Amino acid sequence: QVRLQESGGGLVQAGGSTRLSCAASGRTVSNFVLGWFRQAPGKEREIVAAIYNAHATYITDAVKGRFTISRDVSNTVYLQMNSLKPEDTAIYYCAAKFRGSETWNTWGQGTQVTVSS
Repeated sequence: QVRLQESGGGLVQAGGSTRLSCAASGRTVSNFVLGWFRQAPGKEREIVAAIYNAHATYITDAVKGRFTISRDVSNTVYLQMNSLKPEDTAIYYCAAKFRGSETWNTWGQGTQVTVSS
């Protein structure tokens, strides 16, 4: 079992940067892939980024070149968000799935990121 606790977010001006953090805990956390999703008002939740190991990450096309994902030895996963746009406004969720699984089955509570134009 994995527990996820997010922090960060808030109000940011367009073109600015912010960083989200997600502390993952649990005895088996090293067996989980960690990622970030987002859900904008009136839209479906979508994956933003995922980190499989130190050398394998996924970044969705909409944020490629602007967002990066990383994970440190304490199993905190970060989403560095640069050159933010108003369309990045959403609730951002940290998520986890067991390695080899297709299903993201553990979620954080979500944190709001609002980008003002």
